Amino acid sequence: MSTPSYQRQVELYYRENHGWIRAWLNRKLGNASDAADLAHDVFVRLLSKPRTFDNESHARAYLSGMSRNVCVDFWRRRQVEQAWLEVLATRPEAFAPSEEHRLLVLEALQQVHAMLCRLPTKVAEAFLLAQLHGLGYKDIAQRLGVSERSVTRYIADAMFQCLLLEAELDEALA
Repeated sequence: MSTPSYQRQVELYYRENHGWIRAWLNRKLGNASDAADLAHDVFVRLLSKPRTFDNESHARAYLSGMSRNVCVDFWRRRQVEQAWLEVLATRPEAFAPSEEHRLLVLEALQQVHAMLCRLPTKVAEAFLLAQLHGLGYKDIAQRLGVSERSVTRYIADAMFQCLLLEAELDEALA
């Protein structure tokens, strides 16, 4: 929880930096509304995870990096959303899910995608080869150039992250 003095400091950072962050995001996204939303997200993140800075240039560098991160997150969410919409377009209209169901599935897909992006590359690859392509550990090991034991560890790591995500999703729905 942030203290009143920290909140005042973030308010100062907001006044001094919000304009250039919003303008930078607008140039990257080409959409003023999305840029405004993401610029606010930068400061919400700063409030939710308090940090101290040595000086103004350190704060500005941190805010710049955070702005890039929210932009990358935004594009990743858009990619997942576009893929989901393409899948829905191939389905007969009679089988189309309700708008609420679509939003729930999209949110879950975005969280799974974010989880996969956080995994080390070989762990994510092994998991996807097993889950999406149905490959056995021996085949995965050959494709990745690692031992079957490594594949076992990779899959276990990925499954553990899936369990954590499932628990997080269950908690959010409760």
